[in-house]
Amino acid sequence: MKIRLVKWLLLGTLSVIAPVAMAAAMTAEQIVAQVDALEQANTSASTMQMILVDKKGKQRSRTMASQSKMMGDDEYKLLFFTAPANVKGTGFLTYDYVGEKEDDQWLYLPALGKAKRIAAADKSGSFMGSDFTYADMTQRNLDDYSYKLLQEKEVSGQLTWVIESTPKSQLVIDATGYLKSYLFVRQDNFVVVQAVHLMPDNYRKYMSVKQLENIDGIWVATEIEMKTTQGKTRQHSTILKLSNITNNQTISDQTFSLRELVKGL
Repeated sequence: MKIRLVKWLLLGTLSVIAPVAMAAAMTAEQIVAQVDALEQANTSASTMQMILVDKKGKQRSRTMASQSKMMGDDEYKLLFFTAPANVKGTGFLTYDYVGEKEDDQWLYLPALGKAKRIAAADKSGSFMGSDFTYADMTQRNLDDYSYKLLQEKEVSGQLTWVIESTPKSQLVIDATGYLKSYLFVRQDNFVVVQAVHLMPDNYRKYMSVKQLENIDGIWVATEIEMKTTQGKTRQHSTILKLSNITNNQTISDQTFSLRELVKGL
């Protein structure tokens, strides 16, 4: 199984289980399993705005068009940058496999006219200058981590479980860049609304869902921030805003082919 942490901002549907009543009885593993079990739309399309904020507070904005589709238990995702001009046409294709198979990712750069496969060793690197990594763009394999329930904490007026997530191997650390993570899981819907990722050299990343909406019965984070710090100093941050969301509309399987990626906008 794989856990949906960011899930390209699509964080799953409301669970049919009554989580508050179960709070005292649930273990960390059971909570994370419920996060993993959240349903999702068969297809989804949206417009995304990526705002990059540097150390001095200067902002740069990028716009993307994204689509995703479940292919059985696997998820295929495609996005293209539509603005500004210096990144327009850049594409990103992901095959997110549910099992142990290594996820496939390709980046298309119009200037090169071809798609470049993202190697496993590069997936901890920054995605297009943002605070999100290539690894952040896919689900996490549940079995690659051990979990510990630390406490309950209120986040934006909602009670959450705080769960420590520790990689079981150096391979997982190398692939994600994270030594350990702390997940804040809402008790009413099992959505991960905050996360803290510990990194080497006293770096940390803070993920926070700023806006959460229920659209067509699906919980969608329409605004999410990832902030990178070293010590107490903010180094950089990225804000993602989601709009024009449509779920469960017809999208051809061929949309998610390498041919379509290279074809571009």
